[in-house]
Amino acid sequence: MRIKNTTVARVSPPAKGYSLHWDDDLTGFGLRVTAAGARSYIVESRVNGKTRRATIGKHGVFTADQARKIAKSKLGDMAKGIDLSAERKRLKTESVTLAKAVESYLSNRVTRAGLPLKDRTKADIRYHLRTTFPDWADKPVMGITREMIQRRYSDRARRSVAQANQAMRVLKGIMNYAAAQYRAPDGRRLIVENPVDVLRDASMLRAVKPKSSMVPLEQIGRWWSAVQAKRTDPAQTLASVAAADLVALLALTGLRVGEARALKWSQIDLDGRSLSLIDTKNRTDITLPLSEVAASVLQNRPNREGWVFPARSGKGHLKDVRGQLQILAEQTGINITAHDLRRTFRAVAAACNVELWRTKALMNHKQNDDVTLAHYTDLSDVRNLKPEADRIAGYFEEQRRILEGANGVKLTASQR
Repeated sequence: MRIKNTTVARVSPPAKGYSLHWDDDLTGFGLRVTAAGARSYIVESRVNGKTRRATIGKHGVFTADQARKIAKSKLGDMAKGIDLSAERKRLKTESVTLAKAVESYLSNRVTRAGLPLKDRTKADIRYHLRTTFPDWADKPVMGITREMIQRRYSDRARRSVAQANQAMRVLKGIMNYAAAQYRAPDGRRLIVENPVDVLRDASMLRAVKPKSSMVPLEQIGRWWSAVQAKRTDPAQTLASVAAADLVALLALTGLRVGEARALKWSQIDLDGRSLSLIDTKNRTDITLPLSEVAASVLQNRPNREGWVFPARSGKGHLKDVRGQLQILAEQTGINITAHDLRRTFRAVAAACNVELWRTKALMNHKQNDDVTLAHYTDLSDVRNLKPEADRIAGYFEEQRRILEGANGVKLTASQR
């Protein structure tokens, strides 16, 4: 038949599947009719020795005459060897936006252990998309160039080199994922080179001086005495005491603040002098020893159900201890962050001659620099390191006793 609006309307749907009807005048121009009555214009021709078919669009969206004109153009392209189906897939792939690539990355990316990314990691990646690359979210990921990377890095580094470096590390990972995931129909890479590599190639990456702040060893006694005074001050509110107890536990264990503040009593074994961490930053579970001093901090905590350090109001746990650390800074002149206490723990361990690998084990720190420890030693339960934990905690207490003895401070029963 000749495909016209009138003839298209008269075609009866098949009983099932679909039927094809070809135009008498334009070879390769056809109509596909489904059992449900849907009518679509199509073209079909041989491309590079293989039969290829492509859809023009639905009848109603296009008239028969409009479809015929488009068919002539598409058949001409196919005669030149252009595979329309492959071209459509290529264009669809090239239009994938950075935001869509990020969400695909977050859904499919796994760690080396084969585990999905942690929620905190996903939140950090979305944060950088929102703050460092907000105007790129709807841009095709294939269109991100080396020049764009250079300009954005230079701009963000003026504000914060550390944040700029982290954002580019995140983007590099996403671009590597996109290069592997989004390819041409024939399998060729559409992203041949990661554009973030320009920062390395052009020697643009700026160094960030590693943080080294902590409680100075010579000030441990004064600082720890102030912490203990806060913990035992009857004038303090329950929330303030909880924050002071959390600060004390961070110093005595070297825990990450996120791990410590989210502790539940179900993770604490006071009789066995241990605590358990589930799905840590390293994506492992670990059981750690509690020193006698750390156990005493927890033993004095009220309400042995739910969160060890409950929120000031409502449900949940304490979010941070910045307020308590600021008060301690005003009293002692020692201005530190919660993470600085992790460095303090490491320094005190060194002062107590605790071997580095044992210190790392107590801190649940990766042992990648030691193949034997990383691959042949079970560090998921290190309760056997309790003597080391007691030595470290004892250092804090000894320094406090020296200070308070020199100052003539009378200790309360709970401080002894």
